[in-house]
Amino acid sequence: MMHRLLPLLATGLALACSPGSQAGTTTTAQGQQEKTPVTPARHPVSGLEVIDLSVTTGGVRHAFKVEMAATQPDQARGLMFRTELGADEGMLFPSREPMVRSFWMKNTPLSLDIIFIGPDRRIINIAANTTPYSLDSVVSDGPAVAVLELVGGRAAELGIVPGDKVDW
Repeated sequence: MMHRLLPLLATGLALACSPGSQAGTTTTAQGQQEKTPVTPARHPVSGLEVIDLSVTTGGVRHAFKVEMAATQPDQARGLMFRTELGADEGMLFPSREPMVRSFWMKNTPLSLDIIFIGPDRRIINIAANTTPYSLDSVVSDGPAVAVLELVGGRAAELGIVPGDKVDW
């Protein structure tokens, strides 16, 4: 009986080690590949889903990994109490409908660039280098579909300005 199983085990091992056997795909017994759902990446501190986002400025694309604050409680918490944020990290606050958005820095020890994004996914305005812990409102210059927070000064460092395109 064991001698009959060895060819099957060898075939299974060969399929498991083949290049097509990567995360997100499985190989059936007939050798066909099927896509499997990939578990989204989660931020180790917030537990929020981490997505790819890019800002294109002057023909240059800048890539970021951002936490998606999709729910009202996640948006209310935002980056409060966070003491670290990488240069290519941030948080995205999407809206269901375009609306004037207002943010503050309550309980936020990091200086942030708060970037307001319009319905055309272009930057409306940027509140640069916000003051940590400030209770002053920072407001979009028009209806926004999302707000992106980056570490303070990063937008200027990369030349990101109003009118630049944001994709996620």
